[in-house]
Amino acid sequence: MREKEVGEALVQVMRDPQGSESQESFARAMELTKAYAGSGSATHFSAVARLFYDLFEMFETGADPRKK
Repeated sequence: MREKEVGEALVQVMRDPQGSESQESFARAMELTKAYAGSGSATHFSAVARLFYDLFEMFETGADPRKK
């Protein structure tokens, strides 16, 4: 799955959360991101947003986003 496809899947799940195939990836990424943001480890908003995208991509593709 290319980066463009990951972005399109994210947009689709935001538009139609119940009808999207990416619903589980979104929920898992959101849960982990909320835990990180609430832990006090996040020092900047952009780090939280990037973490969410990377987690969503990981759950969608099964690939480690650190290997980009």
